[in-house]
Amino acid sequence: MTTPASGLPPSIVVSRRDAARLEALLDAPQWQHDATAEALLGELARAEIVDDADMPAGVVGMHSRVECVDDNSGERHQLTLVFPHEADAGAGKVSILAPVGSALLGLAVGQSIDWNTPQGRTLRLRVTEVHPGGH
Repeated sequence: MTTPASGLPPSIVVSRRDAARLEALLDAPQWQHDATAEALLGELARAEIVDDADMPAGVVGMHSRVECVDDNSGERHQLTLVFPHEADAGAGKVSILAPVGSALLGLAVGQSIDWNTPQGRTLRLRVTEVHPGGH
């Protein structure tokens, strides 16, 4: 995660519906003691949870299509944040339980995260657009 001058990760906002669905997902036995699931729980614990109707525009939620740019290389990426059973890397559908997925949840346009790819590259992904998805 990007750590601003305060040393803290960027603040995030999550809808009550997404938080409830994610907490239910993480209660499943296969996610107990899973490092990525624990990281997602940590993200949810620090998130500002708001009613769905109060969810600000331009914030990454479940099924959002996220456009971002790697500030290190200028590469543009388009990802859709999905539940694990919907993940399809070839179609740009990233599981919420993938490290980059849990890191993107709740970020607003303009915020960024540092993400280490499985190939060992460090990306600084800055959210440039968020298109809400259907639930």
